Amino acid sequence: MSAIIIMLVGSLIIAGGFLMAFLWSVKDGQYEDDYSPAQRMLFDDTINTNNNNKTNQ
Repeated sequence: MSAIIIMLVGSLIIAGGFLMAFLWSVKDGQYEDDYSPAQRMLFDDTINTNNNNKTNQ
C-alpha cells in the first residue's frame, strides 16, 4: 500500500512539473504564432547566387 502512495505522490510531482513548464512556455510566447509555421514550408528560401557566379567566371 505504501508503494502506491509513493508512486501517486511522485506522479503528481512530475505532472505538476510538466504543468509548470507548459504554463511557462505559454507565458513566454512559445505558442503565439500558430499560422506561419504551417505555411513556411510552402515558400522558397532566397539564395544569394551572386557569390557563386563570381567564382565560376
